[in-house]
Amino acid sequence: MDAVHKGADLGGVKRRVHIKTYGCQMNVYDTERMLDILRPLGFEPQAAADGADLVILNTCHIREKAAEKVYSDLGRIKAHHDAKAADGGQMIVAVAGCVAQAEGEEITRRQPMVDMVFGPQTYHRLPEMLAAAGQERGGPVLDTDFPVEDKFDHLPEERVAGGVSSFLTIQEGCDKFCTFCVVPYTRGAEQSRPVDAIVAEARRLVASGAREITLLGQNVNAYHGEDAAGREVGLGGLSRRLAEIDGLARIRYTTSHPRDMDDDLIAAHRDVPALMPYLHLPVQSGSDRILAAMNRKHTADEYRRLVDRLREARPDLALTSDFIVGFPGESDLDFADTLKLVSDIDYAGAFSFKYSARPGTPAASAPEHVPEAVKDERLAGLQQLLNAQQEAFNRRTIGTTVPVLFEKPGRQPGQLAGRSPYLQPVHVTAPGIAVGDIVECRIDRLQAHSLFATPVVSEDGGALPNETEAVA
Repeated sequence: MDAVHKGADLGGVKRRVHIKTYGCQMNVYDTERMLDILRPLGFEPQAAADGADLVILNTCHIREKAAEKVYSDLGRIKAHHDAKAADGGQMIVAVAGCVAQAEGEEITRRQPMVDMVFGPQTYHRLPEMLAAAGQERGGPVLDTDFPVEDKFDHLPEERVAGGVSSFLTIQEGCDKFCTFCVVPYTRGAEQSRPVDAIVAEARRLVASGAREITLLGQNVNAYHGEDAAGREVGLGGLSRRLAEIDGLARIRYTTSHPRDMDDDLIAAHRDVPALMPYLHLPVQSGSDRILAAMNRKHTADEYRRLVDRLREARPDLALTSDFIVGFPGESDLDFADTLKLVSDIDYAGAFSFKYSARPGTPAASAPEHVPEAVKDERLAGLQQLLNAQQEAFNRRTIGTTVPVLFEKPGRQPGQLAGRSPYLQPVHVTAPGIAVGDIVECRIDRLQAHSLFATPVVSEDGGALPNETEAVA
């Protein structure tokens, strides 16, 4: 039996793969790299599970009831799996990502049709796993180890760019052990890729059409990779190296931890024009007591002072954050401290969630869990304040001129959709502009959370390009 008989291009017959991606941008990147691995085996991606030869659920364990959502999706996939079997075909079903890492054999126990379960550190072994799944064997393939080898050393060099804006993982894992979080257990310890490997991958992305690259990591600003001379380079230094790539106009990064925002990175926000004036800097709570219970290892005032330093370096910096309400033991006073912090910082946007226990994390067994009704009330109050701040930030841009990177066609005929330096969605209807262009645009109006703009016209009547991204 051919080792990859369910995946290889046998006799010119192409195989179809459907990957459903849950959760964070790092999972989006991982899905793209899985497709890079699978294409040489004859797989072509398709949008639906129906009729696919291989279905992969690339899962995330951050959101509430994440595992149950995966099992629910597996139940729906089973109908396609059984229909294909009834027609004499075969569908390999795999669960990847953080739920796979956390649940392991429980997945195949609850859903026996699953052929492969593998974690986020082992998808580079997909060809071997497919070969094993294709053999007559006693059970499913389970690969949830943390391998000694670096998976990035075993991924294909060639990438299919994710479009004008692409993701690039530079760091994985977490050593912070926040008491609410499963990431250290599902992604492992912090690990940074070498500088030259990142620069080489960025060059390939730019060569295939990327104008903007978002650097990814569980703690991306904890990055400390080695360069060719064996010197340790932080995220600030890496940003400077990437900014030298001809054709790379914009650099972003996510997600950051306040403890890892060092002097050099703050200086890079001042000195590197390609580094966008937008920073996602999660704080989770404004209460020192809750921050300590979360093991965040910074206080609310330390966070405030850090924001002051960032804004001194880059006055137009737009800040967003993450918040958890209803953490075990959170009192009305603790929540009031969070509202005070939000008012002090004045965010351009934020993600906010009710606390939900993750099995195996210290907070899950903590006493004094907050009633759901109280969580609901607090979340509504927090989101009302955050939404008001986001709308105010967007309204302040009306009448200003900003460079917009156009990423895709808009919903209306002749319309293009792009992003401002502050990651705001901007819609423009104008001839002569193409996807990938960066054009100076005047913001005319705000509708919901989207901005609508008009290109700034040059003396010859054409749209005025902006290639330098010198946003002051």
